[in-house]
Amino acid sequence: MSEVIFSIFPNENYIDLGLYQCGKEQCEPGHIFGPAARNHYLFHYVHHGKGTLIAPNRRGVNQTFHLHAGQGFLIYPGLITTYFADMEDPWEYSWIEFDGLRVQAALDLMNLTIDEPIYRASRSAMKEEMINQIEFILEHLHDSSLATIGHLYLFFDAFMKTARNPIIHQTNSLAEFYVREAVSFIENNYAKDITIEQISQALGINRSYFGKLFKRVTGKSPMQFLLQYRMTKAAGLLQVSDMKIAEISQQVGYENQLHFSRAFKSLYNKSPKQYRQEMRRKKPIDIEMNK
Repeated sequence: MSEVIFSIFPNENYIDLGLYQCGKEQCEPGHIFGPAARNHYLFHYVHHGKGTLIAPNRRGVNQTFHLHAGQGFLIYPGLITTYFADMEDPWEYSWIEFDGLRVQAALDLMNLTIDEPIYRASRSAMKEEMINQIEFILEHLHDSSLATIGHLYLFFDAFMKTARNPIIHQTNSLAEFYVREAVSFIENNYAKDITIEQISQALGINRSYFGKLFKRVTGKSPMQFLLQYRMTKAAGLLQVSDMKIAEISQQVGYENQLHFSRAFKSLYNKSPKQYRQEMRRKKPIDIEMNK
């Protein structure tokens, strides 16, 4: 029988690094997840046993990776992946789903890529620290969001330090400056009908150059980031307010409620109404269950 500990965290809109869910499971033989795509980065660490990951490379060709205890794998947003437990020695793993403005730049410092998503620790002490931070988050599900995000940063720091063969890149401070200014513009104007052209004009740079620069630093296009920012704000309002969905739509820059609902569903895989009902039923969840 598989045993699962699982928690979904309310999105508090931490721009640099945010936590979406985490969990731990002792899988049954052959237990499979997928094929499915994720909206955010999802890291699994294998504590015991074996399993297999099937994930596409940059050319869209599926690769097969066989993993064992002490390894892990990183699933990138938008990629359709499948993973399943070994029939003889099924794996037990922890997972943590995260995203944010700083994630792509941090991953660029590690030898973890879409073509090579397998985690192999190079420093055992930091690996244990990384595991400890995941365990701490799971054991303190009802801590304040600030405390949880603090431990997420500690996890991510250990994750970076223990990833094999870290790659050194020079920081493009000018690029980061433009991205920071763009994020600030979005924070102040997301409720308006703003365009990417307006953002680039506010920065005083060419739109095409801005788009490439933003994608290089964040891993997302400006439009993807703007959509995610607006929907994150909407999700927060759906959780804590009694505002009508039409009012929330206008609050995040959508005059057309239908367009807002479609955009929300594209990110959360459920309508705003369904999301509000589900989140009000469960809040942060602490579930232990036997399947």
